[in-house]
Amino acid sequence: MLGFGLRGGARRIMTKISFFPKNECFYDLFEQQAANLVVAAELLVDLFEHYEQVEEKVERLKELEDQGDMITHQVMSRLHRTFITPFDREDMALLSHTLDDVLDFVEAAGRTAFLYRVEQPTERARELAAVVLRVTHKLRDGLPLLRLRKQPGPVLELCVEINTLENEADDIHHAAQAELFDSRRDVRDIIKWREIYAHLENATDRGEDVANILESIVLKNA
Repeated sequence: MLGFGLRGGARRIMTKISFFPKNECFYDLFEQQAANLVVAAELLVDLFEHYEQVEEKVERLKELEDQGDMITHQVMSRLHRTFITPFDREDMALLSHTLDDVLDFVEAAGRTAFLYRVEQPTERARELAAVVLRVTHKLRDGLPLLRLRKQPGPVLELCVEINTLENEADDIHHAAQAELFDSRRDVRDIIKWREIYAHLENATDRGEDVANILESIVLKNA
């Protein structure tokens, strides 16, 4: 009887201890990605609002993009080394890569303006950059909510807000395209700005993709 009691007690203790604890540091890495993304979007807005020291600002954007790549690499490396993850590893990989995509398009918008020797940003570019920044703020607010994924309400509300911002960016992008072909711009300027506008609009599209991934994660785990 004594041996049985010990085995039963040991069994109860073992149920409270996981030999493969969930790696909570993934949340930290996702939040670092979002914070880094906000810094890059702020810099892009500053670049378009104060179009000076362009090369230095673009170099800084590249540094932030490199930093984002490093964080993504850390996420993927830990995924390969972690037996039990906080939620589906496929969703985690997709979330990290899509956050990185947003950053890539933010950096590309600034880099293209510099490489194409844009004299001054258009008002539409400033408007789009401002929407990109607002999207990144929402993403930064949303990533910590993954820690409370059993409570999907706040994440779902945030996803609706990001969707609204993406629609706003679409409207600005359409207006910007129409203005390009409705004016007497040089053909070279049209080509330049079509590409820059596309990068900015793609950044908001990828931001909406991140929101959709967050929505999927919390609904799966609710």
